Amino acid sequence: MEDILVLLDNKNIEYKMIKHKRVYTIEEIKDINLDNEGLIPKNIFLRNANGKIHYLVTCYPDKKVDIKKLAKDLDSTRLSFGSPERLKKYLNVEKGSVSPLGFIYDENSEVIFVFDKDLINKTIGVHPNRNDYTIFIRFKTLVKLIEEHGNKIIYLDI
Repeated sequence: MEDILVLLDNKNIEYKMIKHKRVYTIEEIKDINLDNEGLIPKNIFLRNANGKIHYLVTCYPDKKVDIKKLAKDLDSTRLSFGSPERLKKYLNVEKGSVSPLGFIYDENSEVIFVFDKDLINKTIGVHPNRNDYTIFIRFKTLVKLIEEHGNKIIYLDI
């Protein structure tokens, strides 16, 4: 988490951080009423059939992600959930704390970030790679950071 805060502070990025009880699901996040600060999206870490391509899908919390359709939209082989080991390797995070801010630990910019087009122009709340804090940041600012890091970004209607 400290690495993320240093990055945001060094780039003079405006954000708001809130400490709260540990949350592991979108439903638990709704229970602590953070959504009055901004939209809290759902994050899903996926891999292709041979495990060589990884995606972090970020979308509205109430949207159902059709993984078969998503694979087609991404022109990918079959998609499945990435293992806890892959989460740790690529984003330095554990299940329940998945966040687009994990890009800073993706040393080779291998993860492809897939964003729901409906997030554009929103302020979103994401974990700083631990699930007892939420950082609210403008979506466009987050995208710019990810692009500067070198990760590919894809926008889709999810």
